[in-house]
This record gives sequence, C-alpha cells and structure tokens, in this order.
Amino acid sequence: MAWIILIVSGMLEAVWATALGKSEGFSKFGPTVVFGVAIIASMAGLAWAMRTLPIGTAYAVWVGIGATLTVAYAMITGTEAVSLVKVLLLLGLIGCIVGLKLAH
Repeated sequence: MAWIILIVSGMLEAVWATALGKSEGFSKFGPTVVFGVAIIASMAGLAWAMRTLPIGTAYAVWVGIGATLTVAYAMITGTEAVSLVKVLLLLGLIGCIVGLKLAH
C-alpha cells in the first residue's frame, strides 16, 4: 500500500509543480488553490509512505515521478521543447525508479 500512496504522491508533485508555474507568483486564484491542495496531499502521502519505506528510496521515487511527469506534461503541451535526448533521459529516469522498486 505504501508504494501506491508514494506513486500517487509523486503524481501530485507534478500537479503542484505545474500549478505553481501557472499561478504566476500566486496571482491567479485557480492555479494557486490547485497548488495548495496538491502540495498538501503530496507531502502527506510522502510522509505516510516514509513510515514503512526507506527515506532515501521513498524520496528518490517521489521526486523522480514528479520530475518525469512535470517535464513530460510540459513537452506534451508545448511549453517545453521535445528532443530525443530529453525523451531518452526521461525513460532512463523511469528505469531508475522501477529499479529502486525492484531493489527494495
């Protein structure tokens, strides 16, 4: 169960990171609310998962999922340029996340 919570929390990290950028310094109400709710839920899930998973593994997986999804979303929406190198590096990051799960 801790792994499922951790994965969802990593996904929520991508939500709050994207909402933070769209809030334009917290000047837009909607993205600011999404940011606040997502960051609280993401941190709470990470903290819950860390009760049973090693801290280093949990944090690395949480950050890796969040970073991967944030960049992937930015590339899909056209906010960030797509390149073969970036795609390969994201795939490598996903491989490392899966490796941490398998090594646990």
